[in-house]
Amino acid sequence: MTNEKVSILMPFRNTEAYLRECLDSILAQDYPFWELIAVDDHSQDSSSALISEYQKSDPRIKLLKNNGRGIIMALRTAFQASAGSVVTRMDSDDVMVPEKLSVMLGALKESGRGHISLGLVRYFSAKGISDGYKKYENWLNRLTREGSNFKERYKECVIPSPCWMVYKEDLHKCGAFDENRYPEDYDLAFRMYEAGLKCLPSEKVLHLWRDYSTRTSRNSPNYANNTFLEIKIHYFLRHDRDKMRPLLLWGAGKKGKTVAKLLLEKDTEFYWVCDNPKKTGKKIYGQPLRPYEDKMNWAEKPQSIVTVANAKAQKQIRSYLDARSLTEMTDYFFFC
Repeated sequence: MTNEKVSILMPFRNTEAYLRECLDSILAQDYPFWELIAVDDHSQDSSSALISEYQKSDPRIKLLKNNGRGIIMALRTAFQASAGSVVTRMDSDDVMVPEKLSVMLGALKESGRGHISLGLVRYFSAKGISDGYKKYENWLNRLTREGSNFKERYKECVIPSPCWMVYKEDLHKCGAFDENRYPEDYDLAFRMYEAGLKCLPSEKVLHLWRDYSTRTSRNSPNYANNTFLEIKIHYFLRHDRDKMRPLLLWGAGKKGKTVAKLLLEKDTEFYWVCDNPKKTGKKIYGQPLRPYEDKMNWAEKPQSIVTVANAKAQKQIRSYLDARSLTEMTDYFFFC
């Protein structure tokens, strides 16, 4: 097919228990022209020694120390050392299926620059997968099958962090890992959208995503709900906010309150609406809560941010807004 070199960027920290299985899955790839740039983010176990052991028998494996601290700096270190014209990312506790690189590269070569090659993902765990992770897997894979990932970009991270591949020049175009904003994968997804990259649909499970209790995304404050909301507000105001129209914020739960606080910090005016009679008429952060049916809300055609998590309520809100000839991702945006 090609002998184009693929640079695999892999930060790692204290993943000794899973690292051998990960490395073996990379060595088992049916596409041989790759380099693995593994960056030690200050591990305190034997992870680095294990990679060093593998490095002695395969020169495609490169072991580096993080120039700073954290995943972003580790990815930056790896990217700066990469020699491939094509770049992908790998998590050191996960597993590649044998055809992952060849399938993704084949799709990328066929479509050319300006595209993101993706694959379906499957969570696995020794203790079983929670309903939440299974729901996210199904949602993400549905988008990837359609190549419509960016259409729901304000809900969750729409690009699977360890299962994408792009040309290096396109990653540079996105700003690569220059931003110091967590969650880094979600921020990069927005910048890929901003750069105009197109998602290539996929029908194959190419990545096995391990879940366990000490996983970084479960425990680090960098991946808490408020950091996701900060990114959503940042890019909503940058890409989709029409300042000529009023802004409605739906929902006064925990997420709604966080969004309200972020909007106030950004000096962004909004009307706050909900359907809870115990809350309407009261003020939170000095902002009055109004019933959503209030005619004042609809005097001008507003944009809406919806933070209501209940699926039934979301369906009712969508029907209500659609009946007013409002369009999702232009007039209203679900932040959940």
